Amino acid sequence: MDSQNECSNSETWSHVRETINMLYLAVCQIETTMADSNISVNTLTRAFTLLANHASDVSEQIQNLSQPEQLIAFKKDVVNNASEMKVNISASICAFQFYDRVCQRLDHVSRSLEKVTQVMSSQENLCKLDAWRKIQTDIKSSYTMEAERLMFDYIMQGGSVSEALKIYRQQVDNSGNKNNEDEIELF
Repeated sequence: MDSQNECSNSETWSHVRETINMLYLAVCQIETTMADSNISVNTLTRAFTLLANHASDVSEQIQNLSQPEQLIAFKKDVVNNASEMKVNISASICAFQFYDRVCQRLDHVSRSLEKVTQVMSSQENLCKLDAWRKIQTDIKSSYTMEAERLMFDYIMQGGSVSEALKIYRQQVDNSGNKNNEDEIELF
């Protein structure tokens, strides 16, 4: 049986449907990456604004320091500001590390689309269920986050992009800031 007949005889499986699912998956990956990037940029903006304000406050206090009794209050303020700065610096480091996660995710999208293109450009593999399943297995095994795997499974079952994104966001929100294998590692 040739590839053309093999494609047209399949009633339950379709390479077109598989292609659409893979494209939907790419859309989901891009959407989640952009949304998570916005969160990271907002964190950086907030942290750097607070750091600049703390530096300005310390500078102003130094300029106004004229009496020895003011030194005790100044020391207390410097300790408090230093503590807040440490928190903001840690948040900034995590936000900067997110850049690596963005690059990884976009690389996954690129590699996934490359694999789909390879199968689609091969008349021999275009209509072979096994070729499509291999791509899907490779893609799913590249995910490090449970939220990504759940989103993948939902899309591969024919789910919508909007629902897959909701599932992803719920999973991420439910995991919170717990330290597990899905989190970004600090240096």
